[in-house]
Amino acid sequence: MASIVAHKGHSTQSNATQELLIEGAGCASCVRKIETALSNVAGVESAQMNFALRSVMVSGSASTDALVQAVEAAGYRAMPVAANSEADTLEEKERADAAYFRRLLRHTLAALGLGIPLMLYGFIGGDMTIHGGADRWAWLIVGVLTLGVMVFSGRHFYIGGWKSLRNHSANMDTLIALGTGTAWMYSMVVVLAPQIVPEVARHVYFEATAMIIGLINLGLALEVRARGRTSAAIKRLIGLQPKTARVVRNGQEFDIPIERVLLNDKVRVRPGERIPVDGVVVEGQSSVDESMLTGEPVPVAKQAGDAVWAGTINKTGTLIFTATKVGKDTALAHIIQMVKRAQNSKPPIGRMADVISSYFVPAVMIIAILSALVWLNFGPNPALALAVVSATTVLIIACPCALGLATPMSVMVGVGKAAEAGILIRNGEALQTASSITAMILDKTGTITLGAPKVTDIEPVESWTQEDLLRLVASVEQGSEHPLAQAIVESATERNLVLSPVSHFQAIAGQGAEGSVEGKTVALGNRKLMNEKHINVKKWETRAQAMAAEGKTPMYAAIGGQFAGLIAVADPIKPDSAAAIARLQELGIRVVMLTGDNRITAEAVAKHVGIREVHAEVQPSEKAKHVETLQREGEIVGMTGDGINDAPALALANVGFAIGTGTDVAIESAGITLMRGSLHGLVDAISISKATLRNIRQNLFGAFVYNVAGIPIAAGVLYPIFGILLSPVIAGAAMAFSSVTVVANANRLRFFKSEKVA
Repeated sequence: MASIVAHKGHSTQSNATQELLIEGAGCASCVRKIETALSNVAGVESAQMNFALRSVMVSGSASTDALVQAVEAAGYRAMPVAANSEADTLEEKERADAAYFRRLLRHTLAALGLGIPLMLYGFIGGDMTIHGGADRWAWLIVGVLTLGVMVFSGRHFYIGGWKSLRNHSANMDTLIALGTGTAWMYSMVVVLAPQIVPEVARHVYFEATAMIIGLINLGLALEVRARGRTSAAIKRLIGLQPKTARVVRNGQEFDIPIERVLLNDKVRVRPGERIPVDGVVVEGQSSVDESMLTGEPVPVAKQAGDAVWAGTINKTGTLIFTATKVGKDTALAHIIQMVKRAQNSKPPIGRMADVISSYFVPAVMIIAILSALVWLNFGPNPALALAVVSATTVLIIACPCALGLATPMSVMVGVGKAAEAGILIRNGEALQTASSITAMILDKTGTITLGAPKVTDIEPVESWTQEDLLRLVASVEQGSEHPLAQAIVESATERNLVLSPVSHFQAIAGQGAEGSVEGKTVALGNRKLMNEKHINVKKWETRAQAMAAEGKTPMYAAIGGQFAGLIAVADPIKPDSAAAIARLQELGIRVVMLTGDNRITAEAVAKHVGIREVHAEVQPSEKAKHVETLQREGEIVGMTGDGINDAPALALANVGFAIGTGTDVAIESAGITLMRGSLHGLVDAISISKATLRNIRQNLFGAFVYNVAGIPIAAGVLYPIFGILLSPVIAGAAMAFSSVTVVANANRLRFFKSEKVA
């Protein structure tokens, strides 16, 4: 772990997120204890532990040393993850897991090497009771060998149990230490001082101690091995980035490690190579496979001026591009970090399991004591031996390992599966809530439509020509980032019109824009803007409505306070929007379209894609109000958008979905980001969320049922009726393999496929 662990001198930390690897966390009850210890450190904003990964993400300004000390004071070990590359960090974690796996196998072989022969001896009729002097010496040797197994194979359980006891708490290690320790100590008393134990109770349980330690170590080893498969998505993402890049400096080309690529370096990428860093193409033409980032299988054509992203594959031609983002600033690096944070986060259902687990272990200890007392006072002979067996079995079978793994294993696989489909889930809460959405609000421009509109009509009044009107309006709109504004500027550029400087530019939310060009005030926008400016457009309303009926967006232009003409822009509907919306409706989700566009255009688009509920000419603040209205009606609301004006509604919705091709503000405001522009990604995200929550519930149900049903059987409720008392060895096997079952069930999510509606 040497290269993962930060140097001791690094004791200060700016306000950021730190990752710590935890040793000694045995079950879900440890999670709440560690999170609480870290949350109490000054400067810590949040601490979320992933029990499956045995790691914790801590946000805030607390120093690394303070965090490590807090964890150690709680009875565990913490190792900070150094700021290496993601590939190096993952490699170190895999090496550490491999070493841990080998260690657990050695512990398993040593314990089962003693336990299995002893158990077979008992099965074939061997006498495991103490009678006289000779067999006492034989069993004393067995007891010493068992003590060796406890020290070698079970030492970590006893150390963990002692640390918990010292910190006035209890965890899985406590239960195992008490159970196996009680069985061994009772057996040694029988061997060393048989006269103080009733003759019928002089049975030894050395095989139970050895077998339990061996089986639990085996279960942990299998869990570690299966756990590695849940990180497959992160491994694939990290594997997308090449180790080297070919840069062009001072007219010479040479390959350098990717860490040495600088901003503004010229980078050459040849056919078949992965693009090493983010950049903008300056020379060449090619098609690029972006499927691993966006989930979109069709290669994207690239030429000068187009953006390229690290991790994507150059398919056909050679490209030279300027590096615009390198290292941890690339889109791929951000995606990896987002996936890691999401995998480490907990949905509300997981936090509930942690709380229950924190009370579960003490409750089990009380039940074990009560069970032993009942057997001692009311049980048949040998009551003392039966009391020891029942208490030991209760302690062993009730270890809540499976409960602790139930949620994080499913979250890890589900978030990874979503990332493979180009869906980035920010946190566990968004993952859980998305499964319950009952109403989905869709923005129009850039969400249902392509968001790359084209000017289709320019109709000036008699005093203006098309070129002059377009030139003045485009001069104003060159300061705007709105898609409709960009379409107007592009149209002017295509006509080789020379744009003039603009002053006093103002973007008016939900209405349009205005500015001063060549000494004239120029305004372009919807009917509301014209009304605000007291400009009479009544004669042109019929024509504007006719344009809108054709699915175009008519915009009124005014120059010098006088109406100057209409400009219509059409934003093509995405080819798969109608099919994706049909899938949403198939799921029983109420679909609502909100847009700042005029009503006639909005209704034309809505009719085309099958949406019945439309709200047009909506300002940004009104979008948020529509979200609130639906929430008051009892709906769990999802909001999907791609623009700055969608950010308030995205943040207010129960789950915000940002189209990844949109603005950074929209993406930062959302809980889930769709890296591709298709709304099929939206339905896939909801489907993956439903599948993940279903998987979590299966795991939690199995874990709860296992513990709830197992404890009474271990305590002996079946003995009066059927004469059955569960063996501690069977309890150990059941406890160990329940965790493996949870991990295996979570891994089923890796094969999930979302089906599209035809």
